[in-house]
Amino acid sequence: MSVRVRRVYEPPEPDDGLRVLVDRLWPRGLAKDAARIDEWPKGLTPSTELRRWYHAGEGSFEEFRERYEAELAGEEAAGLLDGLRGSARTGQVTLLTASKDPDRSHAAVLADLLKRK
Repeated sequence: MSVRVRRVYEPPEPDDGLRVLVDRLWPRGLAKDAARIDEWPKGLTPSTELRRWYHAGEGSFEEFRERYEAELAGEEAAGLLDGLRGSARTGQVTLLTASKDPDRSHAAVLADLLKRK
């Protein structure tokens, strides 16, 4: 399975494959045509409550991961996750986030989940 995480502000690369924005909000200062986004499945993004909780520094990344994975077990998110998993089986999928630390973000959690199953 071929999944990677990149910052959405990095220029698109030819080997990005399917470019999927995994943030609930559109990234500040980024023109939509410059982003070259193929999909924007908002149902895969953390809930507003979870996002605010995590960014307020109230919990660890590990606790965030657990809570986020619980949200992803919901019917809508599980279906979207299966769709991305199918795309990753047939080609490169690049998960895009505006997060300053993509390795400790929801995008990293999604990438791990996609690679696991």
